[in-house]
Amino acid sequence: MNTAIDPRLIARLSTEFTSLGEQLNVLGRDLRTLHTQVLAESPGTATGTTEKIDVQGAIPQDNPQSDPATPVAMTGAVAEQGIPPWIAPAYGPVPPPSGWSRPSVPGPGMAGGQGTSYRPAAGPVPPMSGRGQTTVPPMGMSAGQMFTGSAPAWPGWTAPGAQQPMPSLPQQRRVVAGRPVRAPWWQREGVISRVLAVAGVAVTLIGVVMLLVLAAQAGFFGPVPRVVAGAVFSGALVAVGARVFAKAGGRVGGIALAATGIAGGYLDVVAMTTLYKWLDPVVGYVVAFGIAAGGVALAMRWRSQGLAVLVLVGAALLAPFVTTELALLGFLIVLQIAALPVHLVRDWPWLHVVRTLPAVLTTLVAVVGIALDSGTRAERFEVFAAAIVIAVAGLAGAVLSGRLRANDVTASLSFGAATVPMLAAPLLFSGRVAPTVVSGVFAAVLLLVAVVPWLPKLGAAARIPGHLAVVSALAGAVALFEACVGAVEVQTLPSALFVVAMGFLAVAGQQRSRFAAALGAAFGGLGALSFLFRADPGTLAAQPEAEAHLGLSTALSAVFLLAALVVAAWTARRLGLLDRESDATVLSVFAGIGGLYAVTALTVSLGVATGSRDGFLAGHGIATVVWMVAATAALLFGLRRLARRSQQAKVALVAGLILTGAALAKLFLFDLATLSGLLRAGAFLVVGVLLLVVGTRYARVFAEMDSRPRSA
Repeated sequence: MNTAIDPRLIARLSTEFTSLGEQLNVLGRDLRTLHTQVLAESPGTATGTTEKIDVQGAIPQDNPQSDPATPVAMTGAVAEQGIPPWIAPAYGPVPPPSGWSRPSVPGPGMAGGQGTSYRPAAGPVPPMSGRGQTTVPPMGMSAGQMFTGSAPAWPGWTAPGAQQPMPSLPQQRRVVAGRPVRAPWWQREGVISRVLAVAGVAVTLIGVVMLLVLAAQAGFFGPVPRVVAGAVFSGALVAVGARVFAKAGGRVGGIALAATGIAGGYLDVVAMTTLYKWLDPVVGYVVAFGIAAGGVALAMRWRSQGLAVLVLVGAALLAPFVTTELALLGFLIVLQIAALPVHLVRDWPWLHVVRTLPAVLTTLVAVVGIALDSGTRAERFEVFAAAIVIAVAGLAGAVLSGRLRANDVTASLSFGAATVPMLAAPLLFSGRVAPTVVSGVFAAVLLLVAVVPWLPKLGAAARIPGHLAVVSALAGAVALFEACVGAVEVQTLPSALFVVAMGFLAVAGQQRSRFAAALGAAFGGLGALSFLFRADPGTLAAQPEAEAHLGLSTALSAVFLLAALVVAAWTARRLGLLDRESDATVLSVFAGIGGLYAVTALTVSLGVATGSRDGFLAGHGIATVVWMVAATAALLFGLRRLARRSQQAKVALVAGLILTGAALAKLFLFDLATLSGLLRAGAFLVVGVLLLVVGTRYARVFAEMDSRPRSA
């Protein structure tokens, strides 16, 4: 026997296994009792009915030599109670090892001292029949030495160290959870009721409009009965809706009835103000505001965004059928303002949309209509005032919502829609001064809102979210473009656009804002297109066209183009756009092409602006020299970095050689035919000297590379 094994460890393990066996026995008894009670309560099952259960792998306790693979019939209490095989223990209670006695533990219904005890079986452990297992001697004994110690003998027990095959685990199929089957939309809970409720609201409000308008056109009833009937009917709908809402399951119906009544009352006020002229417009606006505010307050009390949306949508969509006067703009703006305080309490994104779009679309239609029809001065100012109020209300709603909910993008998009009438407002005025002032002031306000987050103290106090600043900056850029178009002539438009582009690019580089850089690039692109429209290649090549369209304005635009390219390069470096060599190379190539074109336009425009007969030719001669200087610079740059074998050096060499070929082609094909006298000689001399310098440097660099000793 191995003396290294601690007997106390064996004792503790034996005690733990004994306790585990007792717990399993108690669990088995409880499960049998539960199963008996379940069978007793099931219909068609008699209490005490015995049944035989065939259990796979169950070994009777009185037959230790049975093969577990042979099915046997369970008898006794387990079989009588109908215990299924996954509950009944197959091998019975686990006895303790030999040499240790388990204290008697009374079972249920036993007196103290009674219990089940196990006696160890002495002698060698026989092999399990039918399994082909051999007895393995304990640790510390030879294979031929007989083990005569005490060992328990019960079915399924093997000696310590005995090798037995690992039972195969049953293969389990992988259960993949399928997608839940979604019911069709018409079978979902509450869908049909909501659809019917919305349809009822629409049909009822159409009936109210017919009562107010069509009946008046047909001469049915009088104005007073029509208005009184509409008011009484609307009030009754609201009262009935409140009662229905208070009952179980009446939420949908109550909301639909209340929304119909409130919208009907609003339309009734619109008719009294515009159709029958019973109320002054100011008084009508006040009464309408009270009705709309009451409906919104009821929606907040009922915590129903649907009620507020139905009230606003119903009143806004059907109000144009009651009147098409400019007073309609006022009633739609009243709806927009009445729903504004809701965003301080509720996060209702759809309310942003339905309170803004009706007023925006109607005002935009009015702006276009007046611009095409040449309305009166009073009408122009009324529509202009409506556009201002809509923009202010949209900005207020976006700021209030953004301070409480920074991720409310819907509010910012609604504000963007609210700026559209103001962007179209310059169409209301003739001339150049008024539209430019309107666009410029509006652009200044919007851009101020956009830069507020960059101001430490003001930004912390205003708490304008980033998406609102982006929307405001985009709308401000559009207004600023309108101001540029209205303020300058066609000749100076490129200069104005390049100046604006430099401003945005400078801000982008300072704040490292890619959005501001994108706005600057957009203005730069527009400026480049307008510049090409004035100084296209055909105009630069033909002397009559150049003298007709080029001048100081074109030269100034070329200077601003060069300055914008410099600022763009600085901004790109600040934003990290030039960190990768490939990106820096591509941007450098495009910037070089734009710079050379700007220099060519500058020299030719200055030559034309001098008024000299040979000014155009002198400008082209200087342009050829500039091309060759740029080619020389590119080649020298590439040769200096050629030892590093960088991609930038290779591109510089290729660009320099291409530009050299272009300069030579221009020199022989254009300058030789057009230039005369001293200009032609000067151009050839300068280009020839630069070619000699570049060729000498080129040959020396490659000679030095060939003469270097190659490393092994």
